[in-house]
Amino acid sequence: MERVSRNRAVAILLLFATVLGLFGFRMYGLQIRDADPNSSLESTYTTWSRVTAARGEILDRNGNVLVTNRASYNLVFNNYVIYNSDHPNEALRKLVNLLQEREISYLEHLPVTLEKPYEYTLSQLSSTWQGYFKDFLSYREWDSDISAAQLMKQLRSAYRIPNDWEDREVRLVVGLRYELELRSDLTSLPAYTLLEDVSSEDLSAILELNTPGLTVESSTVREYATTHAAHILGNLGLIEASQWPEYKDKGYSMDAYVGQSGFEAAFEEYLHGTDGVKLTTVDTEGNVVSEYFQTEPKAGANVETTIDLNMQIAAETALEQVILELREEGLGQKHEGQDAEGGAVVAIDVKTGQVLACASYPTYNPATYSQDFNQLLKTEWDPLYNRALQATYAPGSVFKMAVTIAAINDGEISSSTTIEDKGVYTKYEDEGYTPQCLIYTNYKQTHGVINVEEALAVSCNYFFYEAGIRTGMPDIDAVAKDLGLGEKTGVELFEEQGHRANAESKAALYADDPSRSGWYDADTLMLSIGQSECAFTPIQLASYTAALANRGVRYRATFLNRVISSDYQTLVASAEPEVLSTCPICDDAYYAYTTGMRMAVSDDRGTVKSYLGDYPVAVAGKTGTAQHSSQGSDNGSFVCYAPYEDPQIAIAVFVEKGAQGGNLSRVAKAIMDVYFGQTQQANAELPGENVGN
Repeated sequence: MERVSRNRAVAILLLFATVLGLFGFRMYGLQIRDADPNSSLESTYTTWSRVTAARGEILDRNGNVLVTNRASYNLVFNNYVIYNSDHPNEALRKLVNLLQEREISYLEHLPVTLEKPYEYTLSQLSSTWQGYFKDFLSYREWDSDISAAQLMKQLRSAYRIPNDWEDREVRLVVGLRYELELRSDLTSLPAYTLLEDVSSEDLSAILELNTPGLTVESSTVREYATTHAAHILGNLGLIEASQWPEYKDKGYSMDAYVGQSGFEAAFEEYLHGTDGVKLTTVDTEGNVVSEYFQTEPKAGANVETTIDLNMQIAAETALEQVILELREEGLGQKHEGQDAEGGAVVAIDVKTGQVLACASYPTYNPATYSQDFNQLLKTEWDPLYNRALQATYAPGSVFKMAVTIAAINDGEISSSTTIEDKGVYTKYEDEGYTPQCLIYTNYKQTHGVINVEEALAVSCNYFFYEAGIRTGMPDIDAVAKDLGLGEKTGVELFEEQGHRANAESKAALYADDPSRSGWYDADTLMLSIGQSECAFTPIQLASYTAALANRGVRYRATFLNRVISSDYQTLVASAEPEVLSTCPICDDAYYAYTTGMRMAVSDDRGTVKSYLGDYPVAVAGKTGTAQHSSQGSDNGSFVCYAPYEDPQIAIAVFVEKGAQGGNLSRVAKAIMDVYFGQTQQANAELPGENVGN
């Protein structure tokens, strides 16, 4: 009996505890979860707010900070306090008038136009915010097909807004009341953040109003520590409607800022931290009764990129200088290149595929991107365009190394084969096609009898017409593919794939014009000098050049060096070299193109001798000139790698209407000047840090 009595007593105690627990939970619901914002019966009210985690920093390969965070202040509403104040509408009216006066914009989600006649703007909201609006109508027991005008009339009545207010004031205050009501009963949204990153002047002016429930919270905002690398650093933005399903599944808040381009987007998974949750209990006067973190925020990791800031600065500076000088003076007696437009340069580590510098011109200041955006859209030559990764061009004569490999691999020529340049290639004269060597077109001269190394050095079109015809398009195309042309480089940022010139690409290009869709010998002739329908990005040309230096081994291009914890103590991730493709290259072909590229720099007749012939490090290079569909000067291209005997760095430069490639080697030289002056520092640990391996 005693054991039964004990069991019964325990059962009664458990039942009593359960009843107390349920009662306590219900009281919590009445006081906190189900609190009526329009009632002042409760003495305290608890709200939760999301504490945004600090985003990780972005660094260059040597530890120089490229993007960081700075302290900022946000203004956040506690709807319980504002509703329990004596005159909430008047307080909000003063607030919106001040914001209008100071031209301060803020975010609200009432899907109604700001001016009469009122119309819905639901299409501008994400599906989630549209869902909240539908829930709001249901909660209010209003028709789902209510007109915007009728909605405004009923909201004005529900919120008891005086009749003598201006329409503008009514709409703005209703918008704020809507935001606050959503956060009282309808949703699990955190407290309403009215403004982010408020300036000290604006903050002071707003706080003077003593708006009930409006509190200051500390936060951080992104700050650029450099004015360079704008096209690859990227920017942040609010989650777009099309992105919300993906980020929702990852646990992001709907009002989170995420990377929208560049490194910010590519490395979002590392940079984005885990937000915290803070519970705050206040009384009706807004005094904080208690405050604690339910979940502590966790800062994002720091991303060390492969970019060398000094090389990046050199690349951007030299590229701009060359283009501006072209526009000012041009080249030669005809002043070609005075119509030069944009350009790009990419430098890659030959042995790893790491991108050391990646510049596009024109560019912009990433620190003032938001303020300058509208003006940038109107600026000539599109400074927002990432030419290095997204622009595609015919490569011109820098393609001739691929033709060399295909021709020698096939046995159609050898390094000792000689061909006489006769100026005009007449093999297809009966078909009305007689292309000329450029030296003949310009000066009525020829290169005479030359071998393939010499043909590369002087960029003889006639030699490669013949070599290309002997080899044929399919084998040239196969080599070009293995070397990465018309193929994505694998880089983390968005890149265009471009395309090679072959029967398939031409048929697709002229699908609407069957008379032009076939592949002809004339196409092979143009392909052999890097023309025809070839369209490659500058980063592809850099990757191609690195593969040539590696005897056909092509590494995935990458901007990621390593990821380090927020306290710089732990290695989170690191990138290892990855081979994407391998191009078989026989000994004779390797000798031929490497020798020819070296001769282009060192031989007295070499196309780039006057620019790099005396450079202290042996360089192998190739110039290119490419025609294009628009009028004006030809495009210019230049590729190189160095040192010649032990390649470490590969560079590709391209300038729209740059006239010729030799002059562009000055950009590559500026990059190499920096590279060969500091290679010993490139893999040094971050100063004062002990990062694990």
